[in-house]
Amino acid sequence: MRRLGISVYPNHSSVSEIKDYIDLAAHYNFKRVFTCLLSVEGDKEAVVQDFTDVITHAKEKGMEVIADVSPKVFGELGVSYKDLTFFKEIGADGIRLDMGFTGNEESIMTFNPQGLNIELNISSGTKYLDNILSYQANSDKLIGCHNFYPHRYTGLNYDHFIETSKQYKERGLVTAAFVNSPSAHIGPWPVDEGLCTLEMHREWPIDVQAKHLWATEVIDDVIIANAFASEAELKALSEINPYQLTLTCELEDSIPQLEEKIVLEEFHFNRGDVSDYVIRSTQSRVKYKGHEFTPFHTPDMKRGDIIIETSLYAHYAGELQVALLPMKNSGKSNVVGRIVEEERFLLDYIKPWQKFQFQLKSKRGE
Repeated sequence: MRRLGISVYPNHSSVSEIKDYIDLAAHYNFKRVFTCLLSVEGDKEAVVQDFTDVITHAKEKGMEVIADVSPKVFGELGVSYKDLTFFKEIGADGIRLDMGFTGNEESIMTFNPQGLNIELNISSGTKYLDNILSYQANSDKLIGCHNFYPHRYTGLNYDHFIETSKQYKERGLVTAAFVNSPSAHIGPWPVDEGLCTLEMHREWPIDVQAKHLWATEVIDDVIIANAFASEAELKALSEINPYQLTLTCELEDSIPQLEEKIVLEEFHFNRGDVSDYVIRSTQSRVKYKGHEFTPFHTPDMKRGDIIIETSLYAHYAGELQVALLPMKNSGKSNVVGRIVEEERFLLDYIKPWQKFQFQLKSKRGE
């Protein structure tokens, strides 16, 4: 199951603000909450009460709550890895170990009688997971989550992100990563230069970040790292199909009604016998066999152009294609629209038999 999540920081925002944000996120079907005990300072009893109030409210909305901790936090709270009762008492469903122990301690934690999930830091890139499993951990209680990075240029390298995430996916563990809300400015630390897992995402639209993470097929849960994301951003994320790549497009003003229907309403998948030049969705040529597809816009093709073949191409008439490389137009191919520039890189993630769909640009952020 692939889910959406938010992050909240009770030591940096009022409890009432956070509850309102949780309500809004729950309305848009967000199912996870990340919170951070790493930077907690001040009156411990008051801090614990605030966290408990927030976590209780999130649980009432059907959301899973994971609290970020470290061995240092264990010491400050007087908690032992052998007894995680404290985290159950504040209502958490699990704890994320930002920094770990030696491996044996984590394995012992996976047998906690409170039933808490133990979330590991995926980003470190060591054999940390293998080490924990070598101590015969209960893998059913292990999940993984990447770091986020508030300092510009310190986010993860893409290849490292893929490599480390695969270690967890290959073990069948749930994985998570963070995206940045351009409109949000609250995180666990004073630095505010965006908050994301992948450095390449820092300036991207939030929905494109999420589409990318899901397109990699190594991430299950996508969590907004900073608070408070706007309602438009929450809505945009909620409208993404995490299992079917959705490409935002613009269509020609002169596009006929049937061609528009083929782009926006038909079920698309790439043929198995793939081409270097085009992604081919061929079912529309079968469904609309006999329809006269006439030329109306036949310029040379560029990467990201959406093409529907005309009847001049005989039995190819009505076939939808997406250009991967520049091509000369014979005058028989209608360019009916194009993928928006910021999403054209996603075409590289469409594999043989991959299912995909289109949405109009106007729907983003409405």
